[in-house]
Amino acid sequence: MSDSQDWRTRRWEATHKRIFDTALALFQEHGFERVSVGQIASGAGVSVPTFYAHYPSKEHVIMGLPTPEDMRALMATQPAELPAGERIRRAAPVYLAGIGEEMDRELARWRIIATTPVLRTRAAEFERTTAEMVTEALPSDGSRPQSLADSIVANAYLSAYTGALLAWADCNGERKLEELVDEAFDALENL
Repeated sequence: MSDSQDWRTRRWEATHKRIFDTALALFQEHGFERVSVGQIASGAGVSVPTFYAHYPSKEHVIMGLPTPEDMRALMATQPAELPAGERIRRAAPVYLAGIGEEMDRELARWRIIATTPVLRTRAAEFERTTAEMVTEALPSDGSRPQSLADSIVANAYLSAYTGALLAWADCNGERKLEELVDEAFDALENL
């Protein structure tokens, strides 16, 4: 990567983070539904078109949809011969470890989602989108095609994972997220 490309990437990432941080602060102060894209853009020192170059909507700022590349990399950390559910369950702690220092910010984000009815509902849409990415990432060894069963398993595990995140937010982080995720996965596996 050239110096100019590297500089552009750093600049884009800094702007992306500034928009997120501004939106998070505004949502915490005023509530998600009372904050406009224009207010976020103004607070972040960017234009509305720049906001939309970084996020398709204000919901996307707070929901934090991963990329397909992120999901492929995550699922590649698990042996491809394992059943889909086991791979997803084993990948969850790897994903959570990647949050690391950002756990407080993550809790603040999920508190906003959990306390905003429209976002709580939209979480299911983002969960399904993420489950599709996980399903596409599962057959990373190329030995088997994607299956309906893998899709159903991925959707079930992502639903349990979202349930754990909402429970974590609802208890304001008084319980460890990792424990809640394990509890949610145990409940799914004990059906």
